[in-house]
Amino acid sequence: MTAATRKARLSIGLIGLGRLGRVYARDLATRIVETKLVAVADPVSALAREVAAEFDVPRHYDDPLALIDDAAVDALIVVSPTHTHREIVVAAAERRKPTFCEKPPALSLDEVAVMREAIARSGMFFQMGFMRRFDSGYASAKRHIEAGRIGTPLVFKSTSRDPFRPSLEYANPKSSGGMLIDMGIHDFDLARWFMGDVRAVAAIGATIAYPELATVGDIDNAVVSVTFTSGMLGAVDLSRSGIYGYDIATEILGSEGTLKVGYLRETPIMVLTKNSVAHDTVPYFMERFRDAYTTQLQNFAQNVIHDQPAPITIDDGLEALRIGVAATRACETGTQVDVADVRVASAGTR
Repeated sequence: MTAATRKARLSIGLIGLGRLGRVYARDLATRIVETKLVAVADPVSALAREVAAEFDVPRHYDDPLALIDDAAVDALIVVSPTHTHREIVVAAAERRKPTFCEKPPALSLDEVAVMREAIARSGMFFQMGFMRRFDSGYASAKRHIEAGRIGTPLVFKSTSRDPFRPSLEYANPKSSGGMLIDMGIHDFDLARWFMGDVRAVAAIGATIAYPELATVGDIDNAVVSVTFTSGMLGAVDLSRSGIYGYDIATEILGSEGTLKVGYLRETPIMVLTKNSVAHDTVPYFMERFRDAYTTQLQNFAQNVIHDQPAPITIDDGLEALRIGVAATRACETGTQVDVADVRVASAGTR
């Protein structure tokens, strides 16, 4: 970035206009003072045109590579399907355009290795998207741990439950990586962030709520046990069938205290009547992490503008994916898997 560019708002090109992509378009165009959305891209031309019109974006494309080549685009936000990330990030690296990429970085470790090499070779700025790190509750928990408030963290527990299943097209592991990777990667990233590297995992999972998911090879419920390299312990439970609401919670048990992160009541009111105490629940991820998504994008823009290092790197994405791959393998084989044995260019990295 030139000195002149650093003083101005960052001109952003957004690739991928699905549910989250549209939220990002709104934030980049209207909520973040450091950004100006100048181009959007999506294979569905009508969608690209519609979003561009809604947010007064001057250019739209159906080819992400054409957007990357746009000289007016200073930096890229990638929110396209996971299987497209490798090609897009490598192209961005060739043009040395600062890039933010949503999780997972790719569907396989081999693809991430290619991305990592391209990023290193070009020297481009690259930041992974793990929005939970930017949630006020999780960020506060990290500060408490670093301050020694709960002593030594001993046990990590994390729950992620969706209120309904995704579409079969999305759930297909060929597109998403499967539940343990696509959904669990958030919890595995938090595990590393709070507790350090993971040594081994064991997992059980099944298709027990939505039999139709079996037709595409995915599961709907799973439990993963985690052993950290430090010897500390962890457990992650994942579900597509938390029909009562979007339930995201984490607990870190320490030697001198415990931290609990998360909430289930969306509106701060409880209705107490005879024999009943009731409240509503968090609808879905866009409501639960609304502010975290905005903060994460603003952080990316500020880092690029001020030449600050990325807080979440391609290596963080690679290691979280490695745990997800190990958990998938453990679930399929019924054995404990050492994370270090899940390597790039080895058979069955998915």
